[in-house]
Amino acid sequence: MMQARYVHTNLTARDWRALANFYIRLFGCEIVPPERDLSGAALEAGTGLPAAHLRGAHLRLPGYGEMGPTLEIFSYDELAERPPTTVNRPGYGHVAFEVDDVVAARAEVLAAGGRPVGEVVTLTVSTGAQVTWCYVTDPEDNIVELQAWRR
Repeated sequence: MMQARYVHTNLTARDWRALANFYIRLFGCEIVPPERDLSGAALEAGTGLPAAHLRGAHLRLPGYGEMGPTLEIFSYDELAERPPTTVNRPGYGHVAFEVDDVVAARAEVLAAGGRPVGEVVTLTVSTGAQVTWCYVTDPEDNIVELQAWRR
C-alpha cells in the first residue's frame, strides 16, 4: 500500500466566492491563501480541457487545525451541464459536518439558500450510539450532511 494522506475535496462552483462564503459563514471554514487564478498549458494538460481557466480557493475545514484537510472550491470559465442532484448517483455523494443541533443547523442552511433533500432522522447504529442527521444542499445544489452523535 502506498503512503497517503487525505488533503482536500473539490467542489466546482458556478460562483466560487458565493459558495465559499456560504461555507465560511455557516460552518466556520477559513480561506487558506493564496486564491487561485490558473490557466495555461499545464492546466490544459492536467484537466484535459482546451483553454482551461479556473479561479478559486481552498477553505480550511473546522476542527482540524492549521494542517487539516481543505474544501477546494473552483469556478471554471466554461462549465458542463450538471445532472440532477440525488443521493444515490454514483461518484461524489456529499460532504458532512458534525453540528450541535441538526434541526437548528438545517434551518440555517435553508435560510442561507440551501434546500432540503430529506427529513431529520435519528438512527441507532450497531454499537448502540445514536446519530441524528439529515441531508440538505448548499446554494449550488451540492449535498451536505448535518449530523450529531449521542454515544
